[in-house]
Formats: sequence, structure tokens, C-alpha cells
Amino acid sequence: MDKNRQINDYIELFEDDIKDDGRNSSKGNQLKWENNGFWYKADYLGYEGLAEYIVSNLLIKSTLQADEYVIYEPVNIKYKSVTYTGCKSQDFSNGHQIITLERLFKNQFGDGLNKGIYSITDHKTRLEFIVQQVERVTGIKDFGIYMNKLLTIDALFLNEDRHTHNISVMIKDGKYILCPIYDNGASLLSDTKMDYPLGADIYEEIDDVRSKTFSDRFDEQLEISEVLYGNNLYFHFTDKDVDRILAKTDIYSDDVKNRVKDIISEQKRKYSYLFRKK
Repeated sequence: MDKNRQINDYIELFEDDIKDDGRNSSKGNQLKWENNGFWYKADYLGYEGLAEYIVSNLLIKSTLQADEYVIYEPVNIKYKSVTYTGCKSQDFSNGHQIITLERLFKNQFGDGLNKGIYSITDHKTRLEFIVQQVERVTGIKDFGIYMNKLLTIDALFLNEDRHTHNISVMIKDGKYILCPIYDNGASLLSDTKMDYPLGADIYEEIDDVRSKTFSDRFDEQLEISEVLYGNNLYFHFTDKDVDRILAKTDIYSDDVKNRVKDIISEQKRKYSYLFRKK
């Protein structure tokens, strides 16, 4: 049997393809594989792969440049005797090493960045601390603008798992650069196993979602970043764009897709100021 076969509508992967990418989630760790220039992630708590796909493809309809974010596609993954839903993305490292902010600071100072953030009481000062420390260690300029873009995406799509273990920079030949925006799988109430079960009232669930970067309120995080670094990201996707993208996800149920559509509609209403005609 050939290894890593693409068979009909699934990819078959094997144990020696499994990778630890050094990124930890507060909600557990998905199975991840690397093969032939692609990364694969299996759904773990619900429909993380669908969330990655939807968010990344809606970012196409934004003011971000194509090299600023990672595109994901839905895929069925066969591993051993189990077939998982999930997603895949091309390896975007281009020879760079990807380093999370937590690992960057542990390597540099012996302590992680997260500990420093939460030793500060004032939330505005926390974000300033993140930006100033990353710029000081890496030499990257305008990291505050990058953080505003991340926090805008997180607020609109309800990404509850953005913390120092999955915000990254990249390094090659001693030079640091910004990392394309990735890892939005904890968006859109994708955790149906633990926290946001299917069939529950999504408006109540939306109220329950908490952010994790430097505050537990998405609105507060976004507002602070806008005050400090301005508004740096706008969207122009429509309901028809959402329908078109969802129509290509046959591996997920209609119940899940309808739920995602309703969540996006509510978030568009809430953050209408982030939308501009192209």
C-alpha cells in the first residue's frame, strides 16, 4: 500500500507524519500531521477544520494582503482505522523557523511572556507590554498593527484561543519577521463537545465566549488595540460570500453549516463598522 494516499475524498496519513508544532491550545491538542508540503489537522472538539476554512476564506474578502494569512481547506483524514474531518494548509514557513511568543521569551529570559502579561493589572498596559517586548526582542516594527489585525479577527469570528502559545513570529538567518495569521480553529463556537453544544441558543453561547490574549472580553481587547494602534483591518464579504464558501463543505452537516452562518450574521451585525464596500 502506498503511503499518504489521496483516495477519493480523503487523505490517508500515518504515524510517522504526526508532528508536534510546538503550539499548545488551552482546549487540548489536535492531531496534526505534515506531509508533502502540507499541514493537516483533525477535528478534536467539534468543527475546528470548518472554522479554519471559513475564517481564512473570508479573509480573502478583507484588506489583508494574500501573504498575511494562511488559507485552509476542509479535508477528510484517514488515520489508522478512523476517518476524521479536518483541514489542510500549505507549509507557509518558506525555510523559516516558527516560534511562538511564549517559547521566544522562555528561550530569551527563562520565563514565558504570558506570566509577564498577567503580572500587570491594567489591560491597556498589558497590550503595550506585549508589543514593546516583542519589538525589543525581535526588532520587528509595527507589531502593534499586527496585534490589532489579530484582535479584530478574533473579535469578529470569536476566536477564544489566541494566547502567547499560538501567536508566533518567524526567524531565518537571525532575522525575525511577522508570521502569517493562522490557527483560527477555535472560532465560530467550534467546540461542540465541551462548551458550545449543537442545539443550544447561539446568542447565549456568543455571550459566554471569552477571549484569552490579555483580557477575557473581545470588545475590550479590540477597543484597546484600536486606541493604541488604530483600525488596520476591514472586511467586505457578503452573506452570499458566506453561502458560497459553506456550499463547498460537504463533509460537515447542514446543522453545523447553518449554525456557522447564523453566528457570522450576528457578528457582522455587531461589528458593522468593520465592513466597507470594496
